Amino acid sequence: MAIKRLPRPRDPIALAKLIGDIATGQVVDAVDDGKDAGAAAMGRRGGAARARALSGKQRAEAARKAANARWKAPSDAQ
Repeated sequence: MAIKRLPRPRDPIALAKLIGDIATGQVVDAVDDGKDAGAAAMGRRGGAARARALSGKQRAEAARKAANARWKAPSDAQ
């Protein structure tokens, strides 16, 4: 699972206490965000890695689908 920092409180006194607790090791400054670390790493590589993995026919189909979605009229238009 991917790890991120604890949310910081807006209250200055609570923030100071949290920072002190983190500095002394009483609190670990990490929260599990529920995401798969492998999937997160793959997402950071971007679309270039995905494009290399797809065949030309698959890339063309994905581009066609994206263009249709981009230019489709909004369903709530009157």
